[in-house]
Amino acid sequence: MGALTGFRVLDLSRILAGPWCSQILADLGAEVIKIEKPDHGDDTRIWGPPWLKNNHQQDTHESAYYLSANRGKHSVAIDLSTPEGQSIIKKLAEQSDVVIENYKAGSLKRYGLDYESLSQLNPRLVYCSITGFGQNGPRAQEPGYDFIVQGMGGMMSVTGERDDLPGGGPQKAGLAFADLTTGLYAAIAIQAALLSREKTGEGQYIDMALLDTQVASLSVLAMNYLTSGKVPGRFGNAHANIVPYQVFKAQEGEFIIACGNDLQFQALCQAVGLAKVAEDPRFLKNSGRVTHREELTTVLQAHFYTRPAKTWVDLIHAVKVPVGMINDLKQTLQEEQVLARDMVIQMPHTLREDYTSIGSPIKLSKTPVEYKKAPPCLGEDTDAILSQYLSSAEIEELKSKKVIQQR
Repeated sequence: MGALTGFRVLDLSRILAGPWCSQILADLGAEVIKIEKPDHGDDTRIWGPPWLKNNHQQDTHESAYYLSANRGKHSVAIDLSTPEGQSIIKKLAEQSDVVIENYKAGSLKRYGLDYESLSQLNPRLVYCSITGFGQNGPRAQEPGYDFIVQGMGGMMSVTGERDDLPGGGPQKAGLAFADLTTGLYAAIAIQAALLSREKTGEGQYIDMALLDTQVASLSVLAMNYLTSGKVPGRFGNAHANIVPYQVFKAQEGEFIIACGNDLQFQALCQAVGLAKVAEDPRFLKNSGRVTHREELTTVLQAHFYTRPAKTWVDLIHAVKVPVGMINDLKQTLQEEQVLARDMVIQMPHTLREDYTSIGSPIKLSKTPVEYKKAPPCLGEDTDAILSQYLSSAEIEELKSKKVIQQR
C-alpha cells in the first residue's frame, strides 16, 4: 500500500509540469486518471523520435518524452469540448480528491470544469491549476513555455560561461527546469491541501505558475542580489560563493571538485601535491579564495592538466573531499550507486514486456513507492474506468459519437 493509496486524482493536464506532478502522486499510490483527447492524446505522445520499441524492436507511436512523465496512470480518452464529455468529467470530479489542469487561465470555465463549478459538486475537492504566469497579473492570459520562463525568470542570466570566455552567453538548462520544478511544487501543494482538508473538511484551489516557481528557485542567487544590490553574473560551472567548486579539465577527461569548507581545501591540496598552495594567506579562508578566484583556479587548472581525471578523482576521493567524474547518460545509468538505489527499473508495458524506465527517488520505509502500471497507451483504460459510471449501452453510444475512445 502506498502513502496515497485511496486518493483519486483526475488529471486534465498534458505536456510536462502537470503530468510530472501527477506521476509523483501515482508513484505514491494515488489512483491517477489521465484524461486525453480522442485520436490525439497528450501532445507529447508525438514528440519523437526516439520512440518506444515493441517486443519485435519496431518503433511504436509512444514517444520517450511522453513515457518520462506518465507512469502509473489510467488513460481515459474523452472529448472535453462536447456536453457529453463535460458531463462525464463532472461525474469523475464528484468522486475525486484532486483535479490537476494546465489549460490557459480561465479557459475551462466555459465548459463548467473550473474550480468554482466543480467545487460546488464536490466541496472537498483540491483543484490545482498550472499555468505559465498564474491566474492574475498582466501576463495571466498568455501561454507559458519553459524556455521563455527560464529567460524571464533569471535562470539563463546565471547559466553558462562568462561573456568574455569562449562559448560565453546565457544558456538554458539542459532539461525543462521550470516545468519539472513546478511539477514538484504542485505535488507538495496538493499534499498540503489534502492534509489541511483533514482538519477543515474542505478542499481548496491551488494556483501554480512556472514563472513563480522559477523565481523561487533562484534561491541563493536572488538573496545575493537582495543583500548586496549586485546583479549576479554567470560563472559557468563555478560557484558564486564557494571556491574551488567547479569543473576542471585533466590530461584525459574532466572532473568536478566541490570543496565546501577550509578543512576540505587543505585536504585537497595535500592529496594532489599542492601543500604550499593551502598555506598561501590569500587562500586560507573561503572568502579569500572567492576574492582571488582567478589566481587560485589558474594554479589548480595547470596542475590538473598533468594527469588523467580518473587519477585525480581517486586521490581526492581518498581524503573524503567531494569529487566526481562527469558522466554521460549511459555512464550515469550504469553507475553502481544508481543501480543500488533502484533508479533504473523494469516493468511490463502493453507494447513491450521488458520496458525500462527511471525509478522514483522517494524512499519510504513503511509505504514504499510501487510501480503498478507503465505509461498507458491512449484510451487504454476508458472502458474500465467509465464502466463504474455508465452502462455498456451508454459507453457504446458515446463511442459511436466519438465522445470517448477505447484503445
